[in-house]
Amino acid sequence: MLTTKQKRYLKSLGMTQDPIVQIGKAGVTATVVAGTEAALLARELIKVRVLNNSPQEVKEAIQELAIETGAQLVQVIGHNGLLYKQNPDPERSKLELP
Repeated sequence: MLTTKQKRYLKSLGMTQDPIVQIGKAGVTATVVAGTEAALLARELIKVRVLNNSPQEVKEAIQELAIETGAQLVQVIGHNGLLYKQNPDPERSKLELP
């Protein structure tokens, strides 16, 4: 579980990122989950966008994706969400949380 200080730090890092994963009209599919897992492994912190044609509500879709990937939901603003998952290999970890 992330502390408030850690969430604030991750939010500041996420502000400058572009969305890497998009959830479209098919919703949260196996392909979207696999792509998200690969992106989380490579970057640890990613931004997700829910498109207007998605059948799910924005927060619901991003929460489902977080549960499916084992990531932590940092924030949801508008149609974007921020997910964080620490790399299991400490040597490859890119972010050091306060």
